Amino acid sequence: MALGAMNAWAAQMDADYAALSTALCLCICAAGLFGETLVQREHRQDLVVLAHVEAHPGAEPRGIARSVGAPEHMVARNLSRLTESGFVVLVDDEPALSCGEQYRQRSPVTETGDRAQD
Repeated sequence: MALGAMNAWAAQMDADYAALSTALCLCICAAGLFGETLVQREHRQDLVVLAHVEAHPGAEPRGIARSVGAPEHMVARNLSRLTESGFVVLVDDEPALSCGEQYRQRSPVTETGDRAQD
């Protein structure tokens, strides 16, 4: 991105509009790649959290965060995305006994294409 910005500044000084447009394209591409990197990092973290929930049904966000080495607010965001996508569900079996929200992997799809009862 810095290369594109420097190129844009140099092109502007010489009134070289072709170089200026190229420099702006470089800046936009760099910003897009940076954004894609952030999105991919979130998806990788989702997979780590999903693997932990699969191995530890009834896991709580605080315990997941400690186990995967991520801040609790990030794990909460991962669990929110995974719940919205249908990969995990909030456990409500024994709400009086739990200290907080607990998650487990959603039941697998049966051979008929239906989900087993959650």
